[in-house]
Amino acid sequence: MKTRFSRRHFVGGAAAAVGALGLRPDSALAALRLPTPPPGVAPLDPYDDIARLANNENPDGPSDKMMASMEAAWKYANRYGYPDGDIHEKIAEHHGLGTGNIIMNAGSGETLKVAGIAFLGHREKVVGVEPTYTSVYRVASGIDADVIARPLLPDHTQDIDDLVQVTKRNYRDVGLVYVVNPNNPTGVVVPDSDIRYLLDNIPEDIPVLIDEAYHHFVQDPRYSSAVKYIREGRKVLVTRTFSKIYGMAGLRLGYGIAPEEMIDEMRTYATGSVNALVRWGGAAALADPGYEKYVREKTIRLREATVADLRSQGFEVIPSETNFFMVHTGRPASEVRAEFRRRDVAVGRDFPPMLDYLRVSIGTEEEMKRFMAGWNEIFPDGMTATGRR
Repeated sequence: MKTRFSRRHFVGGAAAAVGALGLRPDSALAALRLPTPPPGVAPLDPYDDIARLANNENPDGPSDKMMASMEAAWKYANRYGYPDGDIHEKIAEHHGLGTGNIIMNAGSGETLKVAGIAFLGHREKVVGVEPTYTSVYRVASGIDADVIARPLLPDHTQDIDDLVQVTKRNYRDVGLVYVVNPNNPTGVVVPDSDIRYLLDNIPEDIPVLIDEAYHHFVQDPRYSSAVKYIREGRKVLVTRTFSKIYGMAGLRLGYGIAPEEMIDEMRTYATGSVNALVRWGGAAALADPGYEKYVREKTIRLREATVADLRSQGFEVIPSETNFFMVHTGRPASEVRAEFRRRDVAVGRDFPPMLDYLRVSIGTEEEMKRFMAGWNEIFPDGMTATGRR
């Protein structure tokens, strides 16, 4: 049996050689110059040596059925017009809508950008909360639109009544209302009753964008997808992604669901950049509910076990309905993140103004054990009195 040859075991020696070349030890070129391991020792990719708990990915990747479908699709790589597994039709059927209600993009991030460009004009406003997933806000800044980002409530929920009032006060200038549900980075849901209240109480001609990237992980019975409001004829755009539960973050497949007139407005700005392999992979994912169930159940089990360990030490963890959670560190999260990096564990970035909360993605069982081992070294006394809020 071959021995694993970890980066920890040979990067030290490589660093001297890399330094002589004037390269940073962590640069891509430096990685190419790492020494060959001894005979009989299998190298370990430095990329794989890090526990990646920063970007809310599925650590298992695509299912076997998805991989087989994408492998078979390689024969279309040299063609423009090719069969695509009827992915567009299958997404529409999945939601009980027509193909005219669906727009596919390279990840839901592209769908959010297209929506921002389509519905926000010069000096118009997008109304939402902070912190949240900021893709739409960045688009607004890039086209000289304005962002009205309201704070979360003390329990980390979104103040829907406040969003309604702000939207009404700025009615003539609001181009888009934006809700991430469940929210990222907190993992907290907006109950269906609040979504309906929002739609019932803002002017009906204002588009409402609801990002449901983490929809598949939700167990809270108060939550419901907003797709039903599209069937009611509301001016609602729901975005979904294959990056999370289906493990396609590096492959890029997402889509938007909306009334046909909204989809038509968005098509002008979409690139249509979803490739043949990804289309077949997405079609196979929708036909593989067993894998979806496996990922959901495993993710929730690991999340709840880790959260229970942290709470047993006195740490506050925000209740999450996603494949990540936020824990109160009692000190700047940037310091804690740096400590984890020294232990080859990558955790989430800062999310102002919650700068003493750390977002942690759910990885493999082994990665979560590495996280807790690192946490116990960084916080050997748990949440001490001086660390409490």
